[in-house]
Amino acid sequence: MFRHFQDRTEAGRALAHGLSRFRGHTDAVVIALPRGGVPVGFEVARELGLPLDVCVVRKLGVPGQEELAFGAIASGGAHVINEGVVVQLGLPAELVERVIAKERIELKRRESLYRQFQASIHLAGKTVLLVDDGLATGATMRAAIKSVKQQGAKFVIVAIPVAPCDTCKLLAQEADDVLCLVEPENFTSVGLWYGSFPQVTGDQVRLMLQRAPWATTVASL
Repeated sequence: MFRHFQDRTEAGRALAHGLSRFRGHTDAVVIALPRGGVPVGFEVARELGLPLDVCVVRKLGVPGQEELAFGAIASGGAHVINEGVVVQLGLPAELVERVIAKERIELKRRESLYRQFQASIHLAGKTVLLVDDGLATGATMRAAIKSVKQQGAKFVIVAIPVAPCDTCKLLAQEADDVLCLVEPENFTSVGLWYGSFPQVTGDQVRLMLQRAPWATTVASL
């Protein structure tokens, strides 16, 4: 029977149990995807005594059909494009670049909001635990994987409470390991697997990063 998480805090604690081998490791860090992934990552980092930071990711929505994504971008300039969607919809290259440029502006704004005066964590040579509250297609996580690898992460583990089996298989081709607690056949949406699934605000993300006393905030690239 599939597990139903009470909330993101409970899901984070469950993930931490599955990642217990990394407790206190000096070369491991938790990188959460805002916004919903941060409460989950907060609990993982707290339980394991690891530094916590974020990798800001933005979906690339088709103009006029923004709910339909043709890719995603992440901190550091990394991006992934679903060429199948681009070709199927006949999206011209200049439109794709225009959407990417627009989302990069919003990505930088959110990075500034979340971190404020905190520096990002240097990832070169680190084991990175990439955490979100759940995934559907995995586009945002693929962009995050690419981002942390570009920053020099030596080992990348995707850790998520719930995602479709096909998405986990796809991510396993790009990450070094994938921990997914629930892989339902009938996925529908992430929120249905939580008893409480409220929106997470930018201020909440910022406060959680500030409240993480175990986090070391040293300069990034």
